[in-house]
Amino acid sequence: MDWQTGLIGFRSYLRLERSLSANTIEAYLHDVDMLIQFFKTRSLKKEVTEVSGNDLKDFLVWINELGMLPPTQARVLSGLKAFFKYLLLDNQIKIDPSALIESPKTSRKLPDTLSILEINKLIEAIDLSKAEGMRNKAMLEILYGCGLRVSELTSLKISNLFLDIDFIKILGKGDKERLVPIGSEAIKFLRIFIEEVRVHIAVKPGKEDFVFLNMRGNPISRVMVFLIIKDLAKKAGINKSISPHTFRHSFATHLIEGGADLRAVQEMLGHESITTTEIYTHLDRDYLRDTIIQFHPRS
Repeated sequence: MDWQTGLIGFRSYLRLERSLSANTIEAYLHDVDMLIQFFKTRSLKKEVTEVSGNDLKDFLVWINELGMLPPTQARVLSGLKAFFKYLLLDNQIKIDPSALIESPKTSRKLPDTLSILEINKLIEAIDLSKAEGMRNKAMLEILYGCGLRVSELTSLKISNLFLDIDFIKILGKGDKERLVPIGSEAIKFLRIFIEEVRVHIAVKPGKEDFVFLNMRGNPISRVMVFLIIKDLAKKAGINKSISPHTFRHSFATHLIEGGADLRAVQEMLGHESITTTEIYTHLDRDYLRDTIIQFHPRS
């Protein structure tokens, strides 16, 4: 069985046997595609039935080096475990290589936050003389300006852009839709990309509505977004552990530090519970001290 056949069968299994939502199915397929990309970057010609436990351990090291946080790594591994379980049930493999692989330990430890200066340095490191430069600039402006998850960025549709009223519609976890405000800087570079760059890309059939494409006309992958950000951080001389989620975290932290209502931030991030949003209230001691001095009646 080749990878393409395996993915087709896996899609049917997730839809018919497990009755998962379309968004969840796509996330699982992306997880498997990430493993395929890992083998390609290592120039390893592995058939789907040849994957070993050591291959998966090396893969986890790789996505960790890309800057993926432990919760994201655990979710990706969950998708791979579902894939190999399907192969086992379908009698395509005799031993599940993921069976003994433990999920990365997740904790409430927060990722690094970028300052506004660091975000500007990182965005300024983009080479706009290259064809993909304006695309990358528009992507990072939206990641930071709208606080999107990387999966929400890569699946963003042209039909869900309402730039005339400064909003975009996002399909988040569990296929839940939400409207997110988009700022003038993000709108400006998004329009330049769509009107002046994207029009010259030969879009693959069926992918016409995706905003962000690679140079081959397919929707840009989550792995590629990770690699782009990792490369820009190096060019900008930023030594923090940075991933697409760093922009989302910075977006929320900067809003809260600026006095934004926690409920409003919850809505923009698409969190079902306010408890999840409270993670982003990890503010530095100086800010907390200044807030108390400013607002507490006994100060």
